[in-house]
Amino acid sequence: MTATLTLPHVASSRRVRTVGLVMAVTSALAFSSSGPMIKPLLEAGWSLGAALLVRMGVSGLLLAPALLIAIRRERSFLRKHWRIIVGFGLTAVAGCQILFFAAMQRMPVAVALLIQYLAPVLLVGLAWVRTRRPPSRLVMVGSVVAILGLVLVVDISGATFDLLGTFLALGAAVCVGAYFLISERAGDDLPPLALASGGLLVGAALMAVLCASGILPFQTPSVEVVLGGATLPWFVPLFWVAGIATTLGYAFGVMAVPRIGSRVASFVGLSEVLFALGFAWLLLGEVPAPVQFLGGALILAGVVLVRMDAEAGLRDEPLTAPAVPAP
Repeated sequence: MTATLTLPHVASSRRVRTVGLVMAVTSALAFSSSGPMIKPLLEAGWSLGAALLVRMGVSGLLLAPALLIAIRRERSFLRKHWRIIVGFGLTAVAGCQILFFAAMQRMPVAVALLIQYLAPVLLVGLAWVRTRRPPSRLVMVGSVVAILGLVLVVDISGATFDLLGTFLALGAAVCVGAYFLISERAGDDLPPLALASGGLLVGAALMAVLCASGILPFQTPSVEVVLGGATLPWFVPLFWVAGIATTLGYAFGVMAVPRIGSRVASFVGLSEVLFALGFAWLLLGEVPAPVQFLGGALILAGVVLVRMDAEAGLRDEPLTAPAVPAP
């Protein structure tokens, strides 16, 4: 016996995707403010290990109520999901940040950023290998257009090649891909905000071990930074990054991916680069070059093409589906 999938159901599915798209853009906007905010603090003497520890720890604690609710609702929650939470913390939280900054120390920031944001292409390739079906023409063209735009935005002219730095940046790209793949598994059984909180706390615990053991330096001088022409104490940018940028970035990100899928979410994530240019312009006075605006337009065009492919897949869904047999 079959049940008819009516047009209201299709419309509801599209509303879910639209909400997920808004969440993904909001996540990218939140994440994009982290770099311009944290850069002056690092230049003023704060160590990267200390900044990341505060960033992950404060954000994880702010989202902790969702994790506590999940544990109270299901006593076996941690025993059932600890592997995926730890995996999320080691890859999507700590791994991508540690590997990216390690790569950044060996090569220009633009090159490390470009390699890290190859994650959407890696996800397309992974889906090709797993399903043994080549991606659609829209996805292929969208991928090429988006990456070309990314090259123009980050401006890699005159960059030098470093083998170890390249591998570190590729590791960061794999971790970013893991962020989208693991987030896609969130749902009623594994609440997205509980996953984000658990992962952030795992990442903070790892950073605490690295700092306490001396592997990463831990320096927290009481300094002032200049942002947007204003002189601010150290805790203002730090707690913006931890309490707002990181918290909202992970919260909206993990809620968006199950709604729109890891592929579309990863391409929407490229808009983080565009937002970061805007924040750098506003806060640090770093005016983008005209070619970077062209690159931004190409990134948006690539995202639209990949989104069109997802919409085409939604339209092609059959209007009938197997129904649950009546008792």
